[in-house]
Amino acid sequence: MKQVRIPAVFMRGGTSKAVMFKAGDLPTDRAAWAPVFRAAIGASDPSGRQLDGMGGGVSSLSKVCVIGPPSRPDADVDYTFAQIGVTDDTVDYAGNCGNMSSAIGPFAIDEGLIPLPTDGRAVVRIHNTNTQKIIVARFPLDAGEAAVDGTMALDGVAGTGAPIRLEFMAPGGSRTGKLLPTGRAIDELDVPGLGHIAASLVDAANPCVFVAAETLGCTGIEMPATIEANATLQANLEAIRRAASVAMGLARDLNEAARIKSVPKVAMVAAPRTATTFASVELTPTDMDICVRMISVGQAHRAVPLTGALCLAVATRLPGTIPALCARGLAADASAIRIAHASGLTLVDAKVAPAGANGTPHAEYAAVYRTARRLFEGRVLVRGAALT
Repeated sequence: MKQVRIPAVFMRGGTSKAVMFKAGDLPTDRAAWAPVFRAAIGASDPSGRQLDGMGGGVSSLSKVCVIGPPSRPDADVDYTFAQIGVTDDTVDYAGNCGNMSSAIGPFAIDEGLIPLPTDGRAVVRIHNTNTQKIIVARFPLDAGEAAVDGTMALDGVAGTGAPIRLEFMAPGGSRTGKLLPTGRAIDELDVPGLGHIAASLVDAANPCVFVAAETLGCTGIEMPATIEANATLQANLEAIRRAASVAMGLARDLNEAARIKSVPKVAMVAAPRTATTFASVELTPTDMDICVRMISVGQAHRAVPLTGALCLAVATRLPGTIPALCARGLAADASAIRIAHASGLTLVDAKVAPAGANGTPHAEYAAVYRTARRLFEGRVLVRGAALT
């Protein structure tokens, strides 16, 4: 059976990469998308290498983005994100990818999906269909295309690039409808095998569950390989994630939570401390406001998922949460929250309005700077047999 050729673009967005499709080039029946994505990325590879597809063997390199006309008047484009399984065949639409969100505006400009601005600066309003939230991307143009060259360095990415500002508007309640799904800054989760574990359940940009690293006998500065080599720690973090999923109302029970792999993300956090990055750079406590080690789809992230960083930034602005207690030295008027991870630092801004008459705080926005680059354009070849 002949292979099927589908127009596609391969892009880096932040510290992730994805195959980008225009919605009009995919089947009209969305149920038929999953086989295309699995075949294009090389899902369900027992070796974990995804050699028969475009995936890179880790969750941050096993992604698909679909961009099309807007379905609401306050947006310029619709954007749907799919997280593709590495060793399994999952195609998960449960959450958004913040890193790949940085590639959507440049893709839309370069593909002619929206009119070209005349002042050399693009402002693209992106409707993320996974979370039903608006993301505003702001970036410079160069000769009628999204600028690539610039002076912005991004920890985890070699070289520099043109800055892209992403503003996640009203990010609270992306999946649960509430910034604090349980209404509490700290919950006591009843975790099978662990007992009662203190955790902060926050839903901003993507739902996340934060636990103090010390709770699990960790420091919060372990390298990803160390975390992945510790089967007990991995199992405990996954058990916490599943219990949080039920507590947040994302899953009805632990079995359903096991099947929803992408959310909530689970993270260990710690107060500022000396840490060494992948590049052997030593960070001191004065360089950061909080340390994080986050799990993404079962793997220890080499940096921090962008939506996880946004949620963490919002959480540090919420009085009484575990992240706020870890970042207690953070000034209330600080313009950026410095998040330390295994690859370096991520700077995020967030604003949370105090609780009003209803007693509920409101996240006004979370913003971050990324870079992105178009790496390849052409057609992705998908085995016809995979689509039958």
